[in-house]
Amino acid sequence: MSYCLAIDIGASSGRHLLGEIKDGKLTVTEIYRFENGIKEADGTLVWDTAELCENVIKGLEKCKEAGKIPQTVAVDTWGVDYVLLDENCREILPCVAYRDSRTADVPGKVYKITDKKELYRRTGIGEQSYNTIFQLWCDRQSGKMEKAAHMLMMPDYISWKLTGVISHEYTICSTTGLVNAETRNWDSTITEALGYKKELFGPISEPCTPIGQLREDIRERVGFDCLVIHCPAHDTASAVAACPIGDDSLFISSGTWSLVGTENTYPVTDEKSMNAGLSNEGGICGSYRFLKNIMGMWLFQSIRRELGGSYTYDEMMNLARGSSFTELIDPTDDVFLAPKSMIEAVRGYLGRPELPLADVLNSVYHSLAASYAKTVKETEDISGKKIGQINIVGGGCRDRYLNQLTKKYTGRTVTAGPVECTATGNIISQLLFLDKDMTLEKARQLVKMSFDTLTVE
Repeated sequence: MSYCLAIDIGASSGRHLLGEIKDGKLTVTEIYRFENGIKEADGTLVWDTAELCENVIKGLEKCKEAGKIPQTVAVDTWGVDYVLLDENCREILPCVAYRDSRTADVPGKVYKITDKKELYRRTGIGEQSYNTIFQLWCDRQSGKMEKAAHMLMMPDYISWKLTGVISHEYTICSTTGLVNAETRNWDSTITEALGYKKELFGPISEPCTPIGQLREDIRERVGFDCLVIHCPAHDTASAVAACPIGDDSLFISSGTWSLVGTENTYPVTDEKSMNAGLSNEGGICGSYRFLKNIMGMWLFQSIRRELGGSYTYDEMMNLARGSSFTELIDPTDDVFLAPKSMIEAVRGYLGRPELPLADVLNSVYHSLAASYAKTVKETEDISGKKIGQINIVGGGCRDRYLNQLTKKYTGRTVTAGPVECTATGNIISQLLFLDKDMTLEKARQLVKMSFDTLTVE
């Protein structure tokens, strides 16, 4: 039996999922799952890269234990974060997480050097204070960049740890705000203007291309060898690769973040798109994901963690259902990026310091649905598309209340599923590499036949 292994790592958890084609359908089976999350070290929010990589290897060991050896493996993660290596390929730590406050006032400083409109025209990436372009400014100012010879986005870093091969995948690099939307390569005009070392930016590879075999020490530990390839390494790019979307549909990749958008064959980089906060992130097979980043399930994750896990997500959902409070917050506001208390952040935004928990939760639910509806209208207005259907995929698609509110606020047909769309997109990119007769259209049809989707009533 031939297997493809997707290593799909989000900001709160990681998963190893094996894919195989059986009886004409694609099956995806979880083989290992682990927790992931930002930690605080000396007042800075960081990623524990050693623990992360250890869990990646443990997941490979689980494949051997199960007797299911993958032919290929690919890694996808969240966007914008990276690891710097020196000229001897030693890691320059800490790996600062995007939610750290160090970049809060950096965009204004960068725009004094590179005009905001021109930056958007060249890259098509909307302003987020945590974008890689702004994180690197902090590294340049602190002197950290002086020691660096390589910059590896998080999935490229993990692939390097597995293979010893330094590589750069397009979809994840497109989240940096340093890649030219037309050429799909690093924009040297931007990097040179900002004084970023040119050696950090190696050649960019498209998805569905090989990286290399496992390193010898990794092979000895896990008990097998396989080929590591580039999937769409940004998790949203993998999710959209598997999403059953058409010309009249919009996707919502619902997880820690809600990525709301459509798929284009060209970038849209005009001022109207910039002002709407829309981005043109890289996609599979030459496509672009025209989307907006919205805070997403992070709001609920943070509230649940603040409550010590005393409520399940379903219990929180039912609390919200019992509330009639519908005043709205803006889920894209940076005040919700990494507050000490998400509950107090919502109360403070609304100016209601005594707001009950059920009302806080219902406000978040309605705010997310309202922000989705706003993005649908902006997308229609700017792209010229008429959106008839919304496909919600990812872990957040299991939230029945949010699905129903999305239907109510948008007035569109809404479908939910598949849940593991990101890992599925990772896997079908491996199938595209392995089977030269496979096309993206055929792969998406395979996904549609293999997994159930629910029409939201």
